[in-house]
Amino acid sequence: MSQALALTPGEPAGIGPDLVVSCAQQPHNRPLVAIADPELLAQRAEQLGLTFQAIPYQGQTTPAAAGSLYVHEITLRDDVKTGELNPNNSAYVLDTLRHAAQGCVDGTYAGMITAPVHKGIINQAGIAFSGHTEFLAEISGGHPVMMLACPGLRVALATTHLALKDVPAAITPDVLTLVISALDKDLRERFGINQPNILVCGLNPHAGEDGYLGREEIEVIEPTLAELRTRGIQLSKPLPADTLFTPHNLVEADAVLAMYHDQGLPVLKHMGFGHAVNITLGLPIVRTSVDHGTALDLAGTGKADMGSLMAAIEQAVLMTSDHASND
Repeated sequence: MSQALALTPGEPAGIGPDLVVSCAQQPHNRPLVAIADPELLAQRAEQLGLTFQAIPYQGQTTPAAAGSLYVHEITLRDDVKTGELNPNNSAYVLDTLRHAAQGCVDGTYAGMITAPVHKGIINQAGIAFSGHTEFLAEISGGHPVMMLACPGLRVALATTHLALKDVPAAITPDVLTLVISALDKDLRERFGINQPNILVCGLNPHAGEDGYLGREEIEVIEPTLAELRTRGIQLSKPLPADTLFTPHNLVEADAVLAMYHDQGLPVLKHMGFGHAVNITLGLPIVRTSVDHGTALDLAGTGKADMGSLMAAIEQAVLMTSDHASND
């Protein structure tokens, strides 16, 4: 298995290329391969006043020297103006993701790290695209589960980008079983946690308060958790989300399962924004990503914070090492 990690710069007009050439300024302990147009990276480095050399990737097994980066060339479809979206380059963005994901499937890369894409401009180009995770699942298979992590907290999501009114109907026994099984499996196999302890948020305020504030906990969530406990998965009962995220409760938790996007992620981003990592579980490949968007207004200014990308690289290294970390 290759030790190289694929790195996709995402939206070419955003801060992704800035982050890639910035991270190339320091040495890494694993080969990183940017899946990108080398001219784009060179232009952005010049704009930022950084030294940068693109080295064609030909299976090298040692990391590139500081100031350089291995690059697998994918050619832009149109010129890039920093900070300005161009739908003509949407196919290029998907080409980079497709190459990286397929390379992970066939063993060319040990895993992949992604900088942010702009879903709106890809759809504006006439390409149906709901997000990284769904796109990667189509290539690699599996049931993707979104988890964000920062020091001291991991939060996985039962549902992701849904309108709040659609969340209750989406939380079914089948969905919960798939999500929790993937979460438990990857915590064991990719994080080295022998018996993960997972705290589960209720859907309703006060976790339904014995049915007075909603019956999803009684009729759907707890019966599913009870069945999964018989399979050896360590799960709490559905807990009120407003008190679950307290130090007393989190001290023994390896992960929290939130029922919807804005139930768990505001807490995590408050704790670790700029240094948090978006991790896709449930796939046969390793994929980590940054916790922020394309930040078009910061592209080319030198003001982009590379903390989340560096954390995503470090997490991918840990997850693809011979011995996973349980830190």
